[in-house]
Amino acid sequence: MAAHYDTIAQQYKKSKEFPFRLHIEAYTYFNLLGDLTGKSLLDLACKEGFYTRQFKQKGAARVVGVEISEKMIELATQQEAREPQDIEYILGDVLELGKIGSFDLVVASYLLNYCQTKEQLLKVCQNIFANLKPGGRFITINNHSEQPPASYLSTEKYGFIKNIDEPLQEGTPIKYTVYADEEKFSFDNYYLSTATHEWAFRSVGFKEVRWQKLIVSPEGVEEFGEDFWQDFVESMPIVAIECL
Repeated sequence: MAAHYDTIAQQYKKSKEFPFRLHIEAYTYFNLLGDLTGKSLLDLACKEGFYTRQFKQKGAARVVGVEISEKMIELATQQEAREPQDIEYILGDVLELGKIGSFDLVVASYLLNYCQTKEQLLKVCQNIFANLKPGGRFITINNHSEQPPASYLSTEKYGFIKNIDEPLQEGTPIKYTVYADEEKFSFDNYYLSTATHEWAFRSVGFKEVRWQKLIVSPEGVEEFGEDFWQDFVESMPIVAIECL
């Protein structure tokens, strides 16, 4: 996976400019995160630091980013060199992370959906929990495994589609195809059920798990109209999860 993301790092970075990223993904994410002033935050699967930098800009006192792709980390550290924010970036696999600190928040945008088995998911969740202070929170934006496959093509106007070659069962690959600047690139997520996620979260010690619906920003509605977002909201290709 790391080698694949090394090859698509620049294209993936461009995809962060899609309208849904700002008006649904980020808007939902930051609504859940709340006030970050003075907080310590660990950003897992931080990619090129798109959100990592925003966490710092929104007042987080300490921000650490972890990413498996060497090219993605290179892009992040280049940006840090241009505009220093005192962010620490670590090249590493979350599966092997262990405890690196004690944070108020552990966050991840599109991490859990790369786990191919419930055992991998459990290990990732153990490493997430190990890095949280007592009373801390884990918040993630993730592929929505329970999106009906019949709606996989309905998101093309937002810049991506999904497809599968076999019926959904634990571990089934879900291929994302992303269209950015008249180019396209693909990568696989993997299906693990909501029940499997709930099992992993609670097995490691989380007391409460909240699955959050997507929110469209008022600016997004004003700019594009409610009808534009209807297919996205109805199909729910992504989901936000909060664990306490």
